[in-house]
Amino acid sequence: MENYFLYSVCLIAGAVGALFISRLAFKYGLIDRPNGRSSHDRATPKCGGIGILAAFILSSLILKIDFTFWVPAAFLALLGLLGDKFDLAPKIRLPLQFIAALIFIQLSASSNQVSALASFSLPQPAFFSIFSILWFVFLSLFIVATANWYNFMDGINGIAGITGIVGFGLLVVFNIHSGGDSPFSVLSICIGLSCLGFLPFNVPKAKVFMGDVGSILLGFVFACIVVILSKSFFDFVCLASFLFPFYADEFVTMAVRLKDGENLLIPHRRHLYQHLANELGIAHWKVSVGYGLLQFVVGSSILSARRFGLFSVLTLLVIYFIGFVWINYIVRVRVVDRLKKTI
Repeated sequence: MENYFLYSVCLIAGAVGALFISRLAFKYGLIDRPNGRSSHDRATPKCGGIGILAAFILSSLILKIDFTFWVPAAFLALLGLLGDKFDLAPKIRLPLQFIAALIFIQLSASSNQVSALASFSLPQPAFFSIFSILWFVFLSLFIVATANWYNFMDGINGIAGITGIVGFGLLVVFNIHSGGDSPFSVLSICIGLSCLGFLPFNVPKAKVFMGDVGSILLGFVFACIVVILSKSFFDFVCLASFLFPFYADEFVTMAVRLKDGENLLIPHRRHLYQHLANELGIAHWKVSVGYGLLQFVVGSSILSARRFGLFSVLTLLVIYFIGFVWINYIVRVRVVDRLKKTI
């Protein structure tokens, strides 16, 4: 009964946070004004994800989740809130994000909270090995990249909220199928429900945007839970695949931009989802639902293929990625053709 009450509170928190910001954002200067990179055409309140942050902190405290997990995540969310207000430069944000990730990994390893760290033989201070150091670095990069990529992908109405519902829901299913009795399952449900509460204020027409405070939090927490639930590299691959559309879009877009000689640090509007919504004029909610459906199909099929082993899962992911690249190519060709016709 206690969990059901917590679930209700988190659902309400996601909605109340969005409602609160939508009413007071103009007073406090929390406004996203359209520019050349925007997918919207009017000034819109941002920081609506503050209710998701409230639900996350409340759930973590009630579930007695170790502070090594939720404090770094909450810190980054509050940093995102400052970024929403003052537009912090990457040279400020990135170092702090890496520090938060390293604190989570190191303290969690010391407290034996993270099974992945023990399974992958992350070292005690006196027993460092090259493999352990490389894995430590990889996990840090994975967490920071996921936090930022989730933020980059939050560019049209509904996409971050829908992805949060599906992604954290798949984490719960994985943990249940793995026989896990973990507070992180309850926490994942709470986060998914807070995203659900936020969603009506963001689709089909956005009354408020999630902002960095919500999107960076969701990406960071998702990545940390992936690390926590992974008992092996195989588990890690399966769990990370639950965010497949975001990872695939980021990797392909980075490859395209590098091919075109662009600076990856410069903001852009070249993700597949942005082309679909902007250049091809597909309604935001349709693109967002499409990404959510793809995410659900990939995640569900990976859960089914998991019993056949790592090779089967990797093969399936390669097939999905090839299909994603093919769709990217078709869409980008159509975008170029349209641009030529307008010249």
